[in-house]
Amino acid sequence: MTNKEIASHLREIAVYKEISGDNPFKVRAFDQAARAVESSADDGAVLAAEGALTRIKGVGRGIEEVILEFIGSGRSRELDALKSAYPPTLTDLLAIPGVGPKKVKVLWEKLGISTLGELEYACRENRLLALEGFGRKTQDNILKGLAFRKRYSEMHLYSEALAGAREAIGILERSGRFQLASIAGSLRRGKTYFKDVDVVLVPARGARVGDATAAVAALADRGEEGDGLIGAGDTKVSVRRGGLQMDFRIVPPESYPFSLQHFTGSKEHNVAMREEAQRRGLSVSEYGVTVVETGEVHTFRGEQELYAFLGYAFIPPELREDAGELEAARAEGLPALVELRDLRGEMHCHSTWSADGKATIEEMAVAAAARGYSFLCLTDHSHYLREGRLQAQWQEIEDVNARVTPFRVLRGIEANIRANGELDVADEDLSQLDWVVASLHTSFDRTPTERILAAIENPHVDCIGHLTGRRLSRRSGAEVDVERIVARAAETGTALEINAQPDRLDMRDVHARLAGEAGVRIPVTTDAHSVAALGYAEFGIGQARRAWLTREQVLNTRAWPKIARMLA
Repeated sequence: MTNKEIASHLREIAVYKEISGDNPFKVRAFDQAARAVESSADDGAVLAAEGALTRIKGVGRGIEEVILEFIGSGRSRELDALKSAYPPTLTDLLAIPGVGPKKVKVLWEKLGISTLGELEYACRENRLLALEGFGRKTQDNILKGLAFRKRYSEMHLYSEALAGAREAIGILERSGRFQLASIAGSLRRGKTYFKDVDVVLVPARGARVGDATAAVAALADRGEEGDGLIGAGDTKVSVRRGGLQMDFRIVPPESYPFSLQHFTGSKEHNVAMREEAQRRGLSVSEYGVTVVETGEVHTFRGEQELYAFLGYAFIPPELREDAGELEAARAEGLPALVELRDLRGEMHCHSTWSADGKATIEEMAVAAAARGYSFLCLTDHSHYLREGRLQAQWQEIEDVNARVTPFRVLRGIEANIRANGELDVADEDLSQLDWVVASLHTSFDRTPTERILAAIENPHVDCIGHLTGRRLSRRSGAEVDVERIVARAAETGTALEINAQPDRLDMRDVHARLAGEAGVRIPVTTDAHSVAALGYAEFGIGQARRAWLTREQVLNTRAWPKIARMLA
């Protein structure tokens, strides 16, 4: 039983107590105890075994008994009793930004609302306007939150779609039925959300098309409940695996380059390319390039030859969005895009000094070094580094550096930008750090642009973290004036990160391209809270490539001494 699990249980009790109208002091006690356990350096389960849970400030005897029961049985009678008074769907309302326990209580008691559907109907009928604490703006924001959730509830993140496609391709390659298998579609272009993915397959030499089709169809038997075969023909098989639709195109070897290009898209890119080819008397399809006047068909070994025949430099898949790439490719003006192997260090990550961190400083350092990095900026959350903990962390960093040299861990922090634009860390402490990231984590609707600009003006702030604060599966993020922020960041030398967490990918590609063109420093970071999460760098680099960024434009493609000189 981890501290995070214990804290989550206490927080759930606090939520239900607040919904039930329990004594506010009791609600606050459980909430404060949850925060105390989550941020404690001591293992709650170990303290429980020793009968010493009350050593954690904020955990009294009553809450200690609740924790002990939870550790022993995985549940608590108090929470069960609280839940029994309400529909099980009631807490689903908390998933909508701006709807907290107090508002849930009002919605349930005054309107009998217990589901997201009922909440939407009530908003459509303007019934929330009659409730105390609700107004037109609140109702509009709730509708926006509901629309966001509905729109993306069946979508898969880039990381999920990529993992699913790679797993399926691995199974097919091991079957021996195929000589080529490539991801296509918007997944190959590195988009953000997916309802389905495309894969282009070439059967093994001498293999019958029926055998290849059967091998793909067999994937449907290896999925989860609700998965299965959608449809199967000689050239296309569609299956559902893990809730994700996968469309497999089975093509002969001579059609592979054209099919891969065609099914990669985007539609807009392909249309523009084909229209230009038509003006030159050529017809481009997924089967080849035909000279219209003579009927001669040209085939090629790969996409590079195809683009070259049409008069273009090779266009990386991430750029194929009809956003100027065709003109640049014809004029030999495409950038040399940054690659994953160009990264030299990590500039935003967390350790167990943050309550939500899963690895120690040394474990994070060793893992980063194993990736070929030479440095790591440790940026634990500022609210976990109070009351002398920041200075204690510096001592541990010094001790770790002595053991992992020549690799280097830098003193960093992720400071919270408060509602008034100030940081929650004193300038005196910030001045002693190597790298300061400032981020919005709360109050996204309260002048976010001005707050970010205020943080940029702080001479100790080196970087703004996850610019809009979006969570791809939960919220759209703050509405910020990106152009103003980019302009000021360029003037002050403040970096704007591409946060590679799968459910963030923030900045957006269009924002990162704008920042790159303005000369803003852009680190690609993982915001890793575990060793495995350092691998998120792949997703961030994909976002950087969609933003047309080069190695020179990405800050952490340099060794730390060079970055330090740039900061100075």
